[in-house]
Amino acid sequence: MRHGEVENPGGVLYGRRAGYHLSELGRKMADRVAEHLAHRDLTHVVASPLERAQETAAPVARSHALEVATDERLIEAANVFEGKTFGVGDGALRRPGNWRHLTNPFRPSWGEPYAEQVARMQAALFAARDAARGHEALAVSHQLPIWVVRSFVEKRRLWHDPRKRQCTLASLTTFTFQGDRIVSVGYTEPARDLVPPHLLAGAKPVKGAKGFGA
Repeated sequence: MRHGEVENPGGVLYGRRAGYHLSELGRKMADRVAEHLAHRDLTHVVASPLERAQETAAPVARSHALEVATDERLIEAANVFEGKTFGVGDGALRRPGNWRHLTNPFRPSWGEPYAEQVARMQAALFAARDAARGHEALAVSHQLPIWVVRSFVEKRRLWHDPRKRQCTLASLTTFTFQGDRIVSVGYTEPARDLVPPHLLAGAKPVKGAKGFGA
């Protein structure tokens, strides 16, 4: 699961920074997903150590009388632009000081390599599978790591257009195992009606909109 909306009025690319919590809308998203999963056979709930992920996992864990476990491998991807604003149309990518970080979109040069994200996310995915073997687990993470590990499992290239990620706020990307093998990948958006339209996958950019941070 991707976490819900974050309180971030300045539109900062918060990345791995501490202190970014769910907004009121984000809490509603988390509650909606908890309702959606209320009757699922969940025996393990785990989350990234960042506040927004822990807060998103909490309602689901409560509804199943579970504690939220923490797995550092579910954390957001590292990014050199953390702490900066990247609103649509603000010219951030035209600033010469940023160009040295934009030389290789395939690795990518501005942050944690995609291959490293896949390795740690796969390890976290298999650990959650083992913790709930024979049942279901919920792991709460962040948009980019979720999308990259899904792309790897579905045999797509890892570099991509961020606007086309199918991983909206509070969405569920489901990996189904048969033994030790992933046999299918599913995707649902239980809180879709709560997500601002410009943040949905494939939405057209809105000038001035602050849609970054995952």
